[in-house]
Amino acid sequence: MKKQVPCNSQIIDGIALGFSTFLLIAAFFAAFYAGEWGHVLSDWYLIMISPCPLVTDYLTIGGLSSTLLNAGACGMSCFLFMKGLKGESRATTLSGYFLVIAHCFYGLNFLNMWPCFLAPFLYFRYKRLDYKKNLHVCMFATAFSPFISEFLFRYTQRNHFVFGRASLTFSGVLLAILFTLVLGLVIPAILPGAHMWHKGYNLYSSGLAFGTFGFFLYNFMYKTMGLIPPEPIAVPHPDPTRFQYSCQFFASVFFLVLFLSCIAIGYFLNGRSFKGFSQLIKDTGYSSDFAVKYGMPLCLINIGFYGILFFLYLTIVVSFEADTGFTGPTIGVVLASLTFTAMGQHPQNIWPIIVGYQLLYFVTIFFCHANGREITWSLSTQAYISSAAFATGLCPVAGRYGIRAGVAAGFICASLCTATSAIHGGFILYNGGFTAGVTALILLPILEHYMPKARDEIKYPIINVQERITLAGESSDGDESTTHP
Repeated sequence: MKKQVPCNSQIIDGIALGFSTFLLIAAFFAAFYAGEWGHVLSDWYLIMISPCPLVTDYLTIGGLSSTLLNAGACGMSCFLFMKGLKGESRATTLSGYFLVIAHCFYGLNFLNMWPCFLAPFLYFRYKRLDYKKNLHVCMFATAFSPFISEFLFRYTQRNHFVFGRASLTFSGVLLAILFTLVLGLVIPAILPGAHMWHKGYNLYSSGLAFGTFGFFLYNFMYKTMGLIPPEPIAVPHPDPTRFQYSCQFFASVFFLVLFLSCIAIGYFLNGRSFKGFSQLIKDTGYSSDFAVKYGMPLCLINIGFYGILFFLYLTIVVSFEADTGFTGPTIGVVLASLTFTAMGQHPQNIWPIIVGYQLLYFVTIFFCHANGREITWSLSTQAYISSAAFATGLCPVAGRYGIRAGVAAGFICASLCTATSAIHGGFILYNGGFTAGVTALILLPILEHYMPKARDEIKYPIINVQERITLAGESSDGDESTTHP
């Protein structure tokens, strides 16, 4: 009797469970590795009561083990919702899950995620929408979590805020509640509009929508109110064992084991073969649902190969700069880079974006040296490391318009990445997606003007009749979903 292969929904739920469990197990080992055993929970508490605008490194605030525990707990919570709500998990659900656990290393924690996560359920109930089909919107909404921490612990007590001491005020709690209600009504409404702005060429559609809304919120909170914007969190006398540069070996083992496991499990679920993977990596990535078109076993293989390649890229970049290492944000963006590996991203359509980053660096070196100046940044600068993961969301540009367009997208995105966080004060965690969205707004009109033929030609891989029926079914019942990812 032929062994039945789990359906896409079961595999997606399994990925969420597997990644969450792996993070929790890693937290246990990290406690011994980093010498943090005995104060992991108190370190986690410190993470949860700290304001966390970009880029707040949780490795510096709480340590390696508590940060992994934070990611595992948040990820397991998402998994419980995925299993508890009726219906099937989709590729969009998986993308939201990856974004949650990625930002648990810098800015998202088990306390500030809940108001943002639960807020869209108010809208779903009001509109009578299916909770499970729209669960990814709840996960995306956690991008606003730094606002919650700011309201609770610092905004209303600016002259009395003390790092490491939780002190709530009535006005702060009230602001957090009102903000949650606003999010519940606004987020589901603004996401579809952002997708129309960039016409599907930025997979991180929520980044553009949230960055624009965050621009309004930040300026209203500080500029309009005449308040001085907050300073980044300064950790007084940090424990040397918690420093960000001590965990590169641990991160290397962590990611290699994780991604090799993905490849192995995907290989066995795919009938002990890589059949079909070559077809997947030829996909343009434009408006693509790899889970529906190719199946989740191949998506799992894609996650593994994609993750290893992006991790190796970051390892090489970091090794070229003295006194740099793997920070919390660096570890987080490796996970963030996986976000749309079931919806458009694969190794072949993201490498032109990465090349665009290298091109900007060499062009900058040339002009700086030609003018007798030293370059003030490198590819290992945290902003460039972080934004590279989200810039890969522009992969449909490379898939549809070719390698040169992909390189141009990476070049423009890299040149913008250090400036966009100031627009929203660092309170939107998806700043890289916001930067990619702005890049698409700049580049798309140019490409459509000079390459109209490429715009009009969409190349779809050949799929069989059963796959077409499945694809049509997915499209027909999609009206209950509030938005594209």
